[in-house]
Amino acid sequence: MEEHELAERCRLGDNRARKELYERYGGRLLAVCLRYVGDREAAQDLMHDTFLRVFDSFDKFTYRGEGSLRAWLERVAVNMALQYLRRNDVLSAASALDDAPQAYEEPDGDAVESIPQEVLMGFVSQLPSGYRTVLNLFVFEGKSHKEIAALLGINEKSSASQLVRAKAALAAKVRQWVKENM
Repeated sequence: MEEHELAERCRLGDNRARKELYERYGGRLLAVCLRYVGDREAAQDLMHDTFLRVFDSFDKFTYRGEGSLRAWLERVAVNMALQYLRRNDVLSAASALDDAPQAYEEPDGDAVESIPQEVLMGFVSQLPSGYRTVLNLFVFEGKSHKEIAALLGINEKSSASQLVRAKAALAAKVRQWVKENM
């Protein structure tokens, strides 16, 4: 079924279309949720909550061409993850460190390319919540520090500091992995 038809049938409440939507995009949305919360069980709950929200909100979706349905679903998942993080007060640490960012040494690009994606995503999931959230919003969602600050209720300096700290932590993990595996 084409994306446009799938969206329209879901909008009309067609349960077969909803099942297809879930099967087609469930894995992707689980990965998005996992990137933010770092806990598989919580990510699964968020993914299911995302689909419930989506099924109730199809009247707000406007098809804008191939890929727009997936983009909308991912945006809903990110918003659900951010709500979860705010509700569980796991982002308060993001505003606690307003001092100057720490410097770090970038790992060799070839070394990073040699690490399996699952391992890299595991490194991301191990980051503290504030670091992980800012990293996700900046790198994967393309948000500016101003936008991140507004979304998380922190100042821009905190956002920049959290990003540098996240990158430094990831760089250390990459260097350690390379040292042990190459």
